[in-house]
Amino acid sequence: MPIRWSALRVSEAMDMLEEYVKQSTEPLEQARIVAREARNVRNLPQYVDQHLLRIISEIDRTIGGGQWETTGRLKAGIGSIREALPQDAVKDEKKMLESGQQLTLAG
Repeated sequence: MPIRWSALRVSEAMDMLEEYVKQSTEPLEQARIVAREARNVRNLPQYVDQHLLRIISEIDRTIGGGQWETTGRLKAGIGSIREALPQDAVKDEKKMLESGQQLTLAG
């Protein structure tokens, strides 16, 4: 039974999403460096340090602690969507588009 939505469009959207996330990784890593440096301010009150630690922790969770390829919640989410896509449908849609056939799937 054919699917009624475009697996290819979702796959392409994940490609775009992944690229945007990759582009945002570098600035977040820079922000983490700045936050870590701020923790070295002499006589920094503990309550400020706690806020900085929370910021660093949130950045780490977002980009996977600097190991973007293997961890990271965003990457994992994108991977989950890719795994859930019916790969045959993606391949079939690509073939149809390459051959100039009109797609019958709602898109």
